[in-house]
Amino acid sequence: MAPTGSAMTPPSSAPRFLAANGWGDGIIRPLAGDASFRRYFRVHAPDRTAVLMDAPPPHEDPRPFISVARHLHALGFAAPAIIASDLEAGLVLIEDFGDSRMAEVIAARPARESAIYAQAIDLLVELGRHPAMAELAPYDLEVYQREAGLFTEWYAPALGLEVDAEGYRLAWQEALSPLAGHHAVTVLRDYHAENIMLLDHGKRLGLLDFQDALAGHPTYDLVSLLQDARRDVSVELEASMIARYASAMPFDDAAYALLGAQRNAKILGIFTRLWKRDGKPRYLTYQPRVWGCLERDLAHPALAPVAAWFDRNVPFSGRATAWDTYVE
Repeated sequence: MAPTGSAMTPPSSAPRFLAANGWGDGIIRPLAGDASFRRYFRVHAPDRTAVLMDAPPPHEDPRPFISVARHLHALGFAAPAIIASDLEAGLVLIEDFGDSRMAEVIAARPARESAIYAQAIDLLVELGRHPAMAELAPYDLEVYQREAGLFTEWYAPALGLEVDAEGYRLAWQEALSPLAGHHAVTVLRDYHAENIMLLDHGKRLGLLDFQDALAGHPTYDLVSLLQDARRDVSVELEASMIARYASAMPFDDAAYALLGAQRNAKILGIFTRLWKRDGKPRYLTYQPRVWGCLERDLAHPALAPVAAWFDRNVPFSGRATAWDTYVE
């Protein structure tokens, strides 16, 4: 996302932090912001660059990012090296992975799409062969419910829908209960084309935005990659990448649909909250795509109780087409 106005002005403590860590000759330039309070800047020194993360307390805590980055490094994955940090100020200087982001590389060279997605699948397969990072909290039914509840908390009121919130919770409880007790891996939770960098001319993939990692079901990150809220992934590519994953790891299509529906319902709520609470209406442009993925997930028999709830509570006019009046 492009930085805008004063929102991308470096924090006043940044020059002092950089000078104290050997980067006093660096020029700070805006790089990106995201859906949270975090902001990113590129630091240009005469013969090197780095990325400055501004994760201001109390809204943000950079310690999980640092911890997960070191864990991924230890397993042989490409996460940014931590150059320096000031936890009280919420500043972290990290390795610069450059500008070759998966989403933009594919947009510029569509013929590479399948090969790059195959790399991303293979990375997930390798990550899934390792047990979850010990310090991570569980991605359990309680968390699933809390996240799915963002739909009734934010989406429904924004569109003036009067819905049965308790029935919603019970439907999810019934549908998601088979996932309880599954072996856990490190779930990055935002594993998609805008958080994956191509390194060494595409030979390696770099990982970003994993500070919210939890210990959970290995299929979640697969869904995050293939049911991407921010870019179209064709059903043909999705199917071929699922087949690639399933050839190397156990795969349960019911779990894929369940976690897809849960994630997409959550995203609909989050993007609505970003609009209503945080004044970021650009996220509304993604809502029709997210609805398309959710509708496909709800068609799976494992989602029958949730699909029935949606049929009773959310009319067609409150789904993808509801955003026609907000999105050009």
